Amino acid sequence: MCILLVLMIVSTACAPVARRLQQVQKPPIPEKISRGEDKEPVLKVYVKQAGKVEEMPVEDYVMGTVAGEIKNDWPMAALKAQAILARTYVLDFVNTKKSKYEGADISTDFEEAQAWNEANINDRIKRAVSDTRGEVAVYRGNYIKAWFFSHAGGMTATAKEGLNYKGENPPYIQVVKSPETPRAKPEDAEWTASFSKQEVLDALSKMGAGVSDFTEVRVAARGPSGRATVLSFDGVPVNAPDFRVAIGSGKMRSTLLESLRFDGNTLTMRGKGFGHGVGMSQWGAYGLAEQGKTAEEIIKYYFKGVDIVRMWE
Repeated sequence: MCILLVLMIVSTACAPVARRLQQVQKPPIPEKISRGEDKEPVLKVYVKQAGKVEEMPVEDYVMGTVAGEIKNDWPMAALKAQAILARTYVLDFVNTKKSKYEGADISTDFEEAQAWNEANINDRIKRAVSDTRGEVAVYRGNYIKAWFFSHAGGMTATAKEGLNYKGENPPYIQVVKSPETPRAKPEDAEWTASFSKQEVLDALSKMGAGVSDFTEVRVAARGPSGRATVLSFDGVPVNAPDFRVAIGSGKMRSTLLESLRFDGNTLTMRGKGFGHGVGMSQWGAYGLAEQGKTAEEIIKYYFKGVDIVRMWE
């Protein structure tokens, strides 16, 4: 009876561990870049700055992307979180997409993938990448969509809301309050932008929106985070995230719009945050790091139910 009881207790205690081990399965390294299980893959990277394809280990590519995406003097936990997401991003990209550059697995072209700046690599970035070597974020054995952006304006977005994502919204992407640091650039936290009527018409034409003229612009629909999802031009619905890309995402810094005014000649917008709002806010990661959160805690704050696994030593 005692032996049976002990076995039952051990069995019960081990069950959650067994379930965790089953849940945290490593996804395979994409075959075309693999050098074998548990070994660091090698990428063919089109380096836009040099105009040619170069071979480089994934960790070298990750150093360049971290240096391109955030400042190299940021808190170490934020740098490490960015490194984990950058590494996850490239593996998922190679797994699911094809580079527009012939002979390349991915590029340093930020319009295709991630920003990249080899010149900004310093000892802190090298340490952040080294300390997280091989680590990626996964959900149920698959690489996550490792989205990140600059500033959430206080609230993150769903994938459909922020990116007009065509697939089902991933379950790990949820709307969360984002504790952006007060050290964030003022223009990333709040912004105003003005566009001539012709600039707006050119953007609408680029989208194929079917709008040749307009006299009124308004926000027709908003998503769970309050971001505009549909703009109305004289009653014609236009997807807001797509419009942001068409008119210039550096100027229309987000779809978290607080006001929208058209005077017949100029469209003036006022909004909060910078970027699409999906996944990890970089200024939010900074803020969480200031609170003492680790890189893993930062990632799990923005991506619900994910695990961090090490793909190679």
